[in-house]
Amino acid sequence: MGIRGELFSSKINCRGRSYFFNVKENRTGDVFLNIVESKPTETSDFERRSIVVFKEDMREFLQAFEKALRYIDTSQAPKKTTRRAPRSAKPEGSDAKAPPKRRMVVRRKDAELPGDGTES
Repeated sequence: MGIRGELFSSKINCRGRSYFFNVKENRTGDVFLNIVESKPTETSDFERRSIVVFKEDMREFLQAFEKALRYIDTSQAPKKTTRRAPRSAKPEGSDAKAPPKRRMVVRRKDAELPGDGTES
């Protein structure tokens, strides 16, 4: 058995990110797939994310993955060219004021209004 229970490992590089597909076995003999995404940060560090799929769930995982891939391949959704910042976030260095908040005025039915004849 390899390092930390590795049975098999492969790596692909895509657009500055690396993806690792590691088949491992834990201490109790369970075999699982560990998929890791690694990408460089603005500093010299790397950001890593991973998911684990156990052997007994692999077929179901693969079917859902293929279903998502088929949707992507056949989808006619328009491609977005730019990412928008979340609405609550202001652009850095922006002095733009937030839009004014709307106020709701609720009047009670029995409230006296000027000039409605209820004044004495």
